[in-house]
Amino acid sequence: MSTTTVQKVTVSLPDELVAFTDKIALIQGISRSKFIADLIAEFKVRQEDVLAAEGYQFYAQEAEDFAAASHPATVEAWGSGR
Repeated sequence: MSTTTVQKVTVSLPDELVAFTDKIALIQGISRSKFIADLIAEFKVRQEDVLAAEGYQFYAQEAEDFAAASHPATVEAWGSGR
């Protein structure tokens, strides 16, 4: 079983966000801290997914560009009948 270290942080939130956080945390049966930590963790995963998708798009475009650039040489080497 792994252990996770935690840090206490202080944040300032508008009253309406504190009330909303407390209401949802109560409904979910978790603490305010857990609710906020879960939201940040979800946001982190979404950001990582966005970065991964951008990376995949970049490398897909790079591969497509390479294939297009090397096509004439491939045709010349293999002939157009293959």
